[in-house]
Amino acid sequence: MKRTGLARAAALLLALVMMFTTLTACGDKSQDPNGGKKDTLVVALNGDPPTLDPHASSNSTSVNTLNPVYETLYRYDQNGDLQPLLAESYERIDETTWRFHLRQGVKFHNGEEMKASDVLYSFTRAAGPDGAKVSYIMGYIDPENCKVEDDYTIVIATKDPFPLLGYLPYIGAVVVSEKEFTTDIEHAKTHPVGTGPFKFVSRTAQESVVLERFDDYWGEKPDLTKVTYKIIENADSILLSLQSGAVDVFAHLTTTQIQQLGDGFHVEEGTMNLVQALYLNNAEKPFDDVRVRQALCYAIDRQQILDLAFNGYGTLLGSSMYPAFSKYFDDELTNYYTYNAAKAKELLTEAGYPNGFDMTITVPSNYQSHMDTAQVIVEQLKAVGINAAIQPVTWESWVQDTYSNRQFQSTVVGVDASNMTARAMLERFVSTASRDFINYNNADYDALFAQAQACYDDGEQTALYRAMEKNLAENAANVYIQDMADFVAVRDGLEGPSFYPIYVLDLSTIHYTK
Repeated sequence: MKRTGLARAAALLLALVMMFTTLTACGDKSQDPNGGKKDTLVVALNGDPPTLDPHASSNSTSVNTLNPVYETLYRYDQNGDLQPLLAESYERIDETTWRFHLRQGVKFHNGEEMKASDVLYSFTRAAGPDGAKVSYIMGYIDPENCKVEDDYTIVIATKDPFPLLGYLPYIGAVVVSEKEFTTDIEHAKTHPVGTGPFKFVSRTAQESVVLERFDDYWGEKPDLTKVTYKIIENADSILLSLQSGAVDVFAHLTTTQIQQLGDGFHVEEGTMNLVQALYLNNAEKPFDDVRVRQALCYAIDRQQILDLAFNGYGTLLGSSMYPAFSKYFDDELTNYYTYNAAKAKELLTEAGYPNGFDMTITVPSNYQSHMDTAQVIVEQLKAVGINAAIQPVTWESWVQDTYSNRQFQSTVVGVDASNMTARAMLERFVSTASRDFINYNNADYDALFAQAQACYDDGEQTALYRAMEKNLAENAANVYIQDMADFVAVRDGLEGPSFYPIYVLDLSTIHYTK
């Protein structure tokens, strides 16, 4: 087993994920052991996609699975620049209205040509009740003022001034087939039909999702004829599947798994581009007291977490922003709190907890890295009298109970962005935001966000976003830990992959070399 550090790390950090990319194998015509062309790939996912409805998708497993199937009007390239995809060009009519000229001859997987009416249907559905999971983006669409001008021209309107183009690569903005959804909506939600280079074949719950090449794809066709996403939630089972040859690629290995992997693989190293933290429910006692939250920030030794659980890998963070957001990232906040058990005890005493308290840390058990982090935190908190217990839950339970219903005290998890805008990271903590799962309620923070949205000067807006980050740090909204290093196991004979500033593995650069 070899570990490869990817070159041009800076470029990788600046690149935004191409949310709906091809799984193109662009290498030689490799041969399998039996003499045939090697053109299939098995990728492990550590969770079963809760849905295959793109307008109801809000987690990484669904996004990973749907990436090759659906496409958007625009996408980001590896330099972070917007490039046309299903649209060929656009015109800005006014601050709330855009006209898009669509690519002609694009076919859905059902053989129907994509038309402007499909785009209108897609955006209208995403902006309505069926798009509740993506409403924090698509809720800004104003369907009543969107209109089809001809088969290949559509006008998209927003309710208020909104940076629409920057959000078009997001999964909520995919184009679905109006015919599929209006003929049999329940079938359409479980059997995705898009315009991407791969089409859906089958899904077996808790087992796999199978895709195959779409030979009528409008763009460059992939060499791969079949991609199987294999669902393996148990960390030990993932390792065994890699070693046995049942899986070719798996992202987000722990350093322990790397050491156990053995020969036959190389490990690509990048950054996960998310904010791992001990997220605190600010509406639940004792975390409704800022002094208690600040005490936890002093009581937790973040560098020790990196050293013990991650062999020293990772980048320390001090707020809800990671370094890939270069102009928004404020490194001065990284050491806003440094380990100080005495200071933690002092704050706990002031808050009325001189002997500490009991607390629960909810952790999605399929993410070993978060489990490892929580275990170190439990030991560290004992030094200040806090008795923490880990509550492992399934990913489905975490999404439903912890995230959506906000039924938790604290949780260790990673939060990423849907696109390369500071808004994507910071809006979730506005008190009225549906995604404010920590129940952060700070009038100054809300006011800063409102000012940022009303500001059109880039420098002023950047300063406001940085002020929001400082607000989160000062008020210890969460205990910020790190942007985790990302390790991807790739079977020897394959090359790639690429890393992007979002919690999605881009497989488009993986190809067979022998």
